[in-house]
Amino acid sequence: MAWIAEDRRRRVAEAGGPYLTDELKKHLTETYIPRYPTKRAVLLPALHEVQHVYGWIPVQAMEEIAQFLELAPAEVIDTATFYEEYWLRPKGAYLIQVCRSLTCEICDSKKLTSHCKRKLGIDLGETTADGRFTLVELECLGACGTAPVALVNDVLHEELTVEKLEKIINDLPTDPQHYKDPQVTWDDGH
Repeated sequence: MAWIAEDRRRRVAEAGGPYLTDELKKHLTETYIPRYPTKRAVLLPALHEVQHVYGWIPVQAMEEIAQFLELAPAEVIDTATFYEEYWLRPKGAYLIQVCRSLTCEICDSKKLTSHCKRKLGIDLGETTADGRFTLVELECLGACGTAPVALVNDVLHEELTVEKLEKIINDLPTDPQHYKDPQVTWDDGH
């Protein structure tokens, strides 16, 4: 098997930054470090906060978190790649998450996924070329009584049909200024 090596250091240098800004460091220092017995224990909250600000966790951000928390970069990357909730590449402005639990599957959630794949021209885990949509499946959204269900960003949609999901997608704003999240800053009383 041939291994493909990627020069991440070059990509980091080209990306600019820093991602772990002084405001974000201050937020982590004041909010999380006092709550935990070690800096290492702040790793998960630090990853969540970076993802909250940027929508994903770039490699450079992981290296900055490692330096800030006095960890090896490999520890941060191992942690970020282990947990499903962390995004290690940009995702679309609209994240469509179709539940694939047994209950939703029995209620035809596969039809919802298939329709989204066809309509958006992407497969699971992919993002449309315009950066508008990313499609994934989740194991369970905990709404079995109203299956099938899906999340569009953080909004739960229940008792879905292909037609209902089509309307939800069609009614989303198309203007990028309406669907891009503003960058978060920590000096606003957050």
